[in-house]
Amino acid sequence: MKKIILLATAALLAAAMRADACTGITLRVQDKGTVVARTIEWGGSNLNSRYVVVPRGYSQNSMLPGGDKGIAMPSRYGYVGLSVEMEQFVAEGINEAGLSAGLFYFPNYGSYEEYDPALAASTVADLQLVAWMLGGFSTVDEVVEAARDIHVVSLDPRASTVHWRITDATGRQVVLEIVGGKMQFHESRLGVLTNSPGYEWQMTNLNNYVNLYAGGAQDKDFGGVRLAAFGAGSGMLGIPGDVTPPSRFVRAAFYQMTAPPCDTTLGAVMQGLQILNNFDIPMGVEFPAGQIPADIPSATQWTSATDIAERKIYYRTMYDSSIRCIDLAKIDFGRVKYRSEPLDKVDRQPVIEVEIR
Repeated sequence: MKKIILLATAALLAAAMRADACTGITLRVQDKGTVVARTIEWGGSNLNSRYVVVPRGYSQNSMLPGGDKGIAMPSRYGYVGLSVEMEQFVAEGINEAGLSAGLFYFPNYGSYEEYDPALAASTVADLQLVAWMLGGFSTVDEVVEAARDIHVVSLDPRASTVHWRITDATGRQVVLEIVGGKMQFHESRLGVLTNSPGYEWQMTNLNNYVNLYAGGAQDKDFGGVRLAAFGAGSGMLGIPGDVTPPSRFVRAAFYQMTAPPCDTTLGAVMQGLQILNNFDIPMGVEFPAGQIPADIPSATQWTSATDIAERKIYYRTMYDSSIRCIDLAKIDFGRVKYRSEPLDKVDRQPVIEVEIR
């Protein structure tokens, strides 16, 4: 266990340096369901992400500082999750009841409780909170109620904090942030989330872009000079294009809200993945010239989209842009064994040659 804690601490300290680049959106299909999609970025090293299948009835305990055993996390519901660094650290997932949850880095703005060993039995590590939610609950209301009785801590106080997006089968979504050791749940009607600053600040900042709209700007007479747009999309002129969390929040909000409605949740999945193409972060952007620390093709290590109504989670990776799907309806969570597999079998983009005869 102590070896695991040391590995976890190393992962957390690495993530604290430059990992705050996750972008999440939500697409709703009238009378058919909700799709939540997101990216996960880290340009410092390969996160060695895996998918985990957790059966109903599986039991685990949270890791805690010093190797202590934390809260018991028996799985009332089976779930599938996508993990980072360690298979226990589920960053995004969905359970068989239709509860979806994911974590997003939240550096310099969140602050957890100090760890108290006397409260170990009701304490969970922040990077295992998604697993706690997915294994134990079916609705946002259940999570909010149960969260009152737990304590969330970091395995290492030097590591970045995170915040969470939680969505259930009704389409209700909340953002959980822990500031000053206190939990704050924000109703997320828009369905967009990035990183720091806090959610309420990000929503307020949208008011700075009240001038943006879909389509093209009208020609204008300017003292006898005709001004006209150079091309399509001039209504979005001025939308921020950098990769900081506030700018990504604004872009995600406007791309999501101007997207045409879909007739099916599968259509929304594909639309969500297309929208998130705009948030891929190439290697080199986050680091000074000549100081790129990792030999990986992208800082966006994977992108996922979860069809909550159909209980399906889709993903693609920096190594393989083909879309893969795990269908929870085809998993017997009462019989399946716990399993953990890498997202990619090989770290190489498949290339299909087109034969000309």
